[in-house]
Amino acid sequence: MQMRLEVVQVPVSDVDRSKSFYSENLGFVLDHDVEHIPGMRVVQLTPPGSAVSIVIGTGMTSMPPGSLEGLQLVVPDIRALRSELLDRGADISEVQDMGGVLFAYFADPDGNRWVIQGETAPDVRAAHQA
Repeated sequence: MQMRLEVVQVPVSDVDRSKSFYSENLGFVLDHDVEHIPGMRVVQLTPPGSAVSIVIGTGMTSMPPGSLEGLQLVVPDIRALRSELLDRGADISEVQDMGGVLFAYFADPDGNRWVIQGETAPDVRAAHQA
């Protein structure tokens, strides 16, 4: 049996503010913004190049806004992405080297915390797996 994780809910308090943050500041692609039934708004956004999307909205989750942490975006050039996101107005931490693996951090307007990881070179991956 095959299973694919394709959508992750992100709890937010202000859907329009969050939609703007993810699409304008982070460059996520807006897949759709619909109200399937009264009181249930579904806004789906996908990071460029990702097979997994996020969903923000109303009437979908009991998680408190800002309670999600640890979603991780893996990117080929973390320094270039950080620079681009800073230019778009996102607040991204300095890049940290954690033993050859690079990380940076940010939070959305509600405080949901994300991690950006730079892709590791094959020799670094092999050393960590040994």
